[in-house]
Amino acid sequence: MKTDKSPWFWIPLLNFASGLPYAVIISVSVIMYKNLGISNEDIGVYTSLLYLPWVIKPLWSPFIELNGTKRKWFLSMQLLISIAFLLVGFTVPSNGFFIMTLAIFWVAAFASASNDIASDGFYLLVLPKEQQSFFLGIRSTFYRLSLLAGNGLIVLFAGYLEHKYGDNTKAWSYTMIAVGLLMTVITVYNFVFTPRNEINSVENNKDHHQNFATIFVSFFKKKQIGLVLAFVLLFRLGESQLLKMLSPFLLDGKNLGGMALDTEAVGIIYGTFGVGALTLGGILGGIAISKQGLTKWMFPMFLAMHLPIIGFILLAFFHPTSVYYIYAVVILEQFGYGFGFTGFMMFLIHVAEGESKTAHYALATGFMALGMMIPGMLSGYIQQYLGYQHFFIWVLLATIPGLILSRFLIFPKDFGKKSEEV
Repeated sequence: MKTDKSPWFWIPLLNFASGLPYAVIISVSVIMYKNLGISNEDIGVYTSLLYLPWVIKPLWSPFIELNGTKRKWFLSMQLLISIAFLLVGFTVPSNGFFIMTLAIFWVAAFASASNDIASDGFYLLVLPKEQQSFFLGIRSTFYRLSLLAGNGLIVLFAGYLEHKYGDNTKAWSYTMIAVGLLMTVITVYNFVFTPRNEINSVENNKDHHQNFATIFVSFFKKKQIGLVLAFVLLFRLGESQLLKMLSPFLLDGKNLGGMALDTEAVGIIYGTFGVGALTLGGILGGIAISKQGLTKWMFPMFLAMHLPIIGFILLAFFHPTSVYYIYAVVILEQFGYGFGFTGFMMFLIHVAEGESKTAHYALATGFMALGMMIPGMLSGYIQQYLGYQHFFIWVLLATIPGLILSRFLIFPKDFGKKSEEV
């Protein structure tokens, strides 16, 4: 579909607006609650429950598919997210902040999951299919950049305020208010720069002859669907646990097996070299698939994504005093993630091919979120039982089932490869 605006103007910030709320709700909240005195076990359980809106988003994805334009949906949801983060900032200093902020994060999570459905559908409808594999790398990169903006720059800002005020509560209150204002600016940008010529009447007419049940049923009739769902559920088994306990590992003292960093140091590590490594990995992943197809690169990409966990095992066992070792591990992990996750998301696009692609993509990513939520809920208890050293070994072992299943997936050999004439 032709659009009046270059994808370079709208794809980066549209996907940044999907990733930033996710980063704040799922990852930055972990650091905030850790520094406000919440235990690892409670952090693992309750912040993992915040995945639930992404797990069950397929239940309302057909409603978004069949009602209104995707553009109206994602702009409305981004505005709601902005308001929610402002409310979190004002709630942090209150008594009973844990329950209250979790409730607001839940509202933001539902809005963010709906924003993802609409943004994904908008991308699939507006961008010509022959450009999707290349811009998938750009899309994935800016999504991950938004995660690093959360885990890096926002955490760095919070750490700076912690030092400035000597009051973690005040620091995180101001930080969340700043995040709400940032989301407001991004929403305004997307209102101005996303294409307005979204013409999906043909697809909507098709889907209006369907009901929710037929959309769901058609997804479960896809080829190899049992194997596909097992792969999607298990592929991020290790990562789901790593993401929940990595920040506590970096923040905990040496007596607890951690690296004894402060909040600002964690923000610096993820907000500097990590950003560059992630960007490079995501761009190279998109280019590789667009030139040679997903079949050639899928397994190498998945290995690149998982093998850097070995670096965290070494950190947990040897506790090097130099921060540069931590930088090296984070650079490898972020590059591998940027490179490898591009392949995984390209495969999900393949799964969603056909009619009702917005709803089917939401179903696929919903199962992916389920695979993140349940292991994440248990991660704090597993870490406390095993200790950080053996926990990271377990995380590495947990990546093996997904790697094995990936070898049995069948899809077009050149899927994602850019046509020579384009």
